[in-house]
This record gives sequence, C-alpha cells and structure tokens, in this order.
Amino acid sequence: MPDGTSGTEADNFALQIQQAVKHDQFVNTDYIQWSFRNKNHYVWNKKSGKVTVNWDTYEANLDLQNPKNSSITENRNILEGAESQKMIRKALAYFNNDSFWVVAPHKLFDEGVTRKIVTLEDGEKGLLVTYSSGGTTPGDSYLWKVDKNYLPTSYQMWVSIIPIGGVEATWENWTTTESGAYLAKYHKALGIGIPISNLRAWNE
Repeated sequence: MPDGTSGTEADNFALQIQQAVKHDQFVNTDYIQWSFRNKNHYVWNKKSGKVTVNWDTYEANLDLQNPKNSSITENRNILEGAESQKMIRKALAYFNNDSFWVVAPHKLFDEGVTRKIVTLEDGEKGLLVTYSSGGTTPGDSYLWKVDKNYLPTSYQMWVSIIPIGGVEATWENWTTTESGAYLAKYHKALGIGIPISNLRAWNE
C-alpha cells in the first residue's frame, strides 16, 4: 500500500470529490434503495436510520441507532434468540459492505477516517482513505482515482476480506438520482461485474 501525505491538500482533494458527487444533496436524501449483485435488496431510510434487507428467504428490519430494536423473519416467520441475533449480524454485515459500494465517496469525512494525498504511477494525484473504526472491517484502505472533474473512476482496495492487496474496482455508470445525489450503478473488479440495480434516492 502506498504512503501519502495528510493535511490540507488531502482534505481539499476529498472536498472536490464530494462536490463532484453532489454530497450536499446526498446528505439531504431521505431514502436510498438498491439491489447489490441482484442478490441482496435494500431500502434505507437515512433519516430514521432504519434499513430493510431482503435476501434468499430472509427479511431483516435493522435499526442502526438502536440495534436491540432490529428484527428478522425467515419465510415471514419471526426468528428469536441466538438464531435471530446471528442473522441480524449477517444482515448488518451485508448492509455495511453493500452500502459502501453505493455511498463510499460520501464517507470521506466519517469519524475515524484518515485522508492522504498519494502521487500515482502516472504522476496524477489520488486520495488514500483509511477507516480506523466503524463498519464491519475497520482498518480497510481505499485509494481513489478521479477524472479531471474529481469524479471517481476507480479505487484500489486493501481490505481484510480480500487476501490480495491493491485490487482495483471501477466506479462507473454514474446517475443523478431523484434527490440530486450522484451515485454509481456499476463496478468491475478482477473482471467481474458488480451491478447496483434498482437504484433510487429520493426525499419524502
């Protein structure tokens, strides 16, 4: 993983990215829905911090603010006890991972994040972002590459769930949503497509 320099230049670079992805509109977005790889399906009420997660025969209702209020059903039957806790943890891990592929450019100033400017091999600048806390896998790092308008084109990942460091994933097929937030609908990593389908972001 390359090293970089933190400070004002890195912060300004991150702010330019957030401007390119219409971060202000994202902050004011009430709801986001999407399907990740056409397998996991989400409706996220950003305003209330509640998420509905559907996959296979499960439906989880996650309360991100008060996790003890979360619940889950299998084939519409409510799960309880240890099985319930286990599957709720699974749903939360899915959400943490799959939402990152939708909103990562909007998480550059989250708590516990460090930002560094890196000079890339082609002489251009990139932004190395490390998450020291939060999510399911703290310590993960991402090196953002952008176009001339600071719109992300890809990131390289150094993450615990992928044994190879520096795998690159594209950020493409950007779309302006109903709320005005700018989100990417497609990624490609190691030759494998990662579609973000049924994508909507809107306000009440």
